[in-house]
Amino acid sequence: MEIILASKSPRRRELLARMGIKDFTVRPAQGEPDARGLEPGAAVELIAGAKAEQIASLTGGDAVIIAADTLVFLDGEAMGKPLDEQDAFRMLRELSGREHTVCTGVAVLRGEYRAVTHESTRVRFAEMSDDEIWAYVRSGEPMDKAGAYGAQGLGAVFIEGMDGDFFNVMGLPVHRLYKMLRDAGVSFDFSA
Repeated sequence: MEIILASKSPRRRELLARMGIKDFTVRPAQGEPDARGLEPGAAVELIAGAKAEQIASLTGGDAVIIAADTLVFLDGEAMGKPLDEQDAFRMLRELSGREHTVCTGVAVLRGEYRAVTHESTRVRFAEMSDDEIWAYVRSGEPMDKAGAYGAQGLGAVFIEGMDGDFFNVMGLPVHRLYKMLRDAGVSFDFSA
C-alpha cells in the first residue's frame, strides 16, 4: 500500500516514523486556499483537505494521502510562519505572557474514503524579554514554524503549560491520525 505525506515538514515525517509508518513518500502540495475569516478549526480543515485532494488528483488508485496544516491563533487571528526575523520577533512578542491556541487540520484520503478533522491545543507562554526573544529568533528555529516557535526544540523553555495534545503543537495530532489511518484500512506493525 502506497502512503503519501503531502507535506515537506521534517517534524511530520518524524512523527509518522514514530507511529511505525516507515515506508511513505513525501510529496508536498503546492499553494493553499484562502481561509481568512474562518473559525480556527474550519480554516485548518479547509487547508489540509485541499492539500490532500491536490495530491490525490495527481495519484491514482489506492494510495493513502495524509495532509496537515498547523496554525497558531491568538485572539482569533491566525499566525502562520514568519516572513523574516522581524516578523518572528513580532509574533513572539505578541505571544509573550499569553495563552494561544494551536490548531492542526489533518486529512486522510484513500479511494472513496475521505476524513478531514482538526485538533486544538491551548498553550501558555511565559513572559519573555526582548533579549530572550532576539536570542531565540537568531537561533533560526522560529523561521519555519507557525507562530514562530517549536515546542519540541528550544522554544520549549518558553512554554509554561498546555492543555491538549503535545504532538498537535508539533504539527500532527498522532492519536487522531492513528484512528483515521486505521479507519482507512492502514495496518500498523508495532513490533520492534
